[in-house]
Amino acid sequence: MRLVLVGPPGAGKGTQAEVLSRKLGVPHISTGDLFRSHISNQTELGLEVQSILDEGALVPDSITNEMVRKRLAESDATDGFLLDGFPRNVAQADKLGEFLAVDEHDLDAVLEFRVDEDVVVERLLARGRTDDKEEVIRHRQQVYRNETAPLLSYYAEKVISIDAVGEIDEISERALAALNSLRDEK
Repeated sequence: MRLVLVGPPGAGKGTQAEVLSRKLGVPHISTGDLFRSHISNQTELGLEVQSILDEGALVPDSITNEMVRKRLAESDATDGFLLDGFPRNVAQADKLGEFLAVDEHDLDAVLEFRVDEDVVVERLLARGRTDDKEEVIRHRQQVYRNETAPLLSYYAEKVISIDAVGEIDEISERALAALNSLRDEK
């Protein structure tokens, strides 16, 4: 299966990605992990990302797109993948479509992890990280609504919404049940 996970920061995408990746037998591809890997391996892209981050700037889509393109071309992603953190905007979604079209593939689904903003704020404040201040968290939620939430319209026919409130196992079961229903329809 070729999947994209979408949801606001704190919705549990990373946690669910690990569980679903294992259960579905496809790699979990996280842009954060890709950045860290390229930086630690001092690849050309990694050095470029590091210098951008050192300046306090955001990594441009062109670099993120290239990292994802290269990762999707690896053999373990041939039969499927689970993308976490990509695409973040419609322009990246267009690029993802181009990458997949090269091998005549398409996404199977976009899993939207739905959770109320106040619940997310509560979750993130409970982590106790120094950068998890309520105003920062609410700003991240606004950035998500402005930049990433439009993907739900872009991928409207592929979106499967999952209630992301509850225990980790409950949420995973909801997601797997929805994906199994999708498989049965095909």
